[in-house]
Amino acid sequence: MIRHALLLVAYLIPVIMLAKSIAIPVEYGIRGFGLPTALGGFIIAALVLSPEALGAIKSALRNQLQRSINIFLGSVAATIGLTIPAVLTISVITGEPLMLGLHSEDALLLATTLAVSMITYNSGRTNIMLGAVHLVLFATYIMLIFDDVNSI
Repeated sequence: MIRHALLLVAYLIPVIMLAKSIAIPVEYGIRGFGLPTALGGFIIAALVLSPEALGAIKSALRNQLQRSINIFLGSVAATIGLTIPAVLTISVITGEPLMLGLHSEDALLLATTLAVSMITYNSGRTNIMLGAVHLVLFATYIMLIFDDVNSI
């Protein structure tokens, strides 16, 4: 088991280094166009999660909803359960500051999304209305990212 943990860390380091190197041009573009800094995190997250997202979308288009949900939930679990602690560890080792705080409106949106997700996944069956609610929450998140431009 120790060997697997060490291999996991060894494979994660290049991924984090690549994400950091991608972040430089993304941050430059965001500053150059005067966009909100929170958009950078969204773009990097979208790039990191895009392979799983494409696989889940392909499964959904083939009417394999269970496989699609499993891919998405596995991706999210891996991101939250592994990537964030690894980034925090590397931040401590390198001495780079890292802030994972949420503003009050973001915390409220997160709590609402978690509540809707619990209803969606615990009900046993989903429908188009629940999917529409998730899309509205996602659109709200995007709008809140760009709302920060006016407050700067």
